[in-house]
Amino acid sequence: MDQSYNMRVMAAQDRRTMVDWAAVEGWNPGLQDIACFAGVDPQGFWGGWIGDEMVSSISVVNYDPGFAFLGFYIVTQEWRGQGYGLQLWNRALDHAGNRVVGLDGVVDQQENYRHSGFELAYRNIRFGGVPRQIQANAVVGLELCNVNVPEGVLLDMDRQVFPAERDTFWQGWLRAAGHATVQALQDGALVGFGTIRPCRAGYKVGPLVAQSRAVANAVLARMLESVPAGAEIFLDVPEPNSEAVALAQSLGLEPVFEAARMYRGTAPNIDVAKVFGVTSFELG
Repeated sequence: MDQSYNMRVMAAQDRRTMVDWAAVEGWNPGLQDIACFAGVDPQGFWGGWIGDEMVSSISVVNYDPGFAFLGFYIVTQEWRGQGYGLQLWNRALDHAGNRVVGLDGVVDQQENYRHSGFELAYRNIRFGGVPRQIQANAVVGLELCNVNVPEGVLLDMDRQVFPAERDTFWQGWLRAAGHATVQALQDGALVGFGTIRPCRAGYKVGPLVAQSRAVANAVLARMLESVPAGAEIFLDVPEPNSEAVALAQSLGLEPVFEAARMYRGTAPNIDVAKVFGVTSFELG
């Protein structure tokens, strides 16, 4: 093995390279994703170099003292199969300490993740395509409005579907260029919210959180008003939520990708029935 291999926390330009790699892998990152992600834990993005060439990447982002999420695990084609990725994997996981760590693993790496102590929780399925025109179903007392500030009620509902508080993440996510976030109120109470954002190809919906499919449909219909007609959209849904799968299918979207939600440590107790769209395969 080349002894000049060294690993370190990425600088901003290195993170941009990592996102370019993710695009080549077909993961279709959002245009503002890395700026939002880096704000959560700037020390969580690691690269491996041989000489002056970056050849590997990974992120292990610590949300709070109890939870971290792993993503962007990539080794460039020329350097695969030589142990460089595993070295970086182990070094970056040290950053998580004793935290529970989540990831969304591509199919061909899932067995390797098991060897590192990760256990399958469920599958996330990416649906994509040009959606059929949808109308917001009539939901009695439902009010839809755009949101630019992460108010406490949104953060409280988000905590029901995510294993950690992510107030810092939301500060950047709501204000990022091109992002549109809609919330649904019923009789004055928050019952759903979602964000749609531009990606390298089309738009991704995520997160999409709602108390029912009807509310999720209404939030999604409003969000789609902010994107060009005929644009492709992508929606990552947890397979155990059959209502979320049905919503994606009702739009005429087709499965295009899948990932395994896996955890190292005790799987968090989150309300998957309210998750109609995962925020990101890279950051949970």
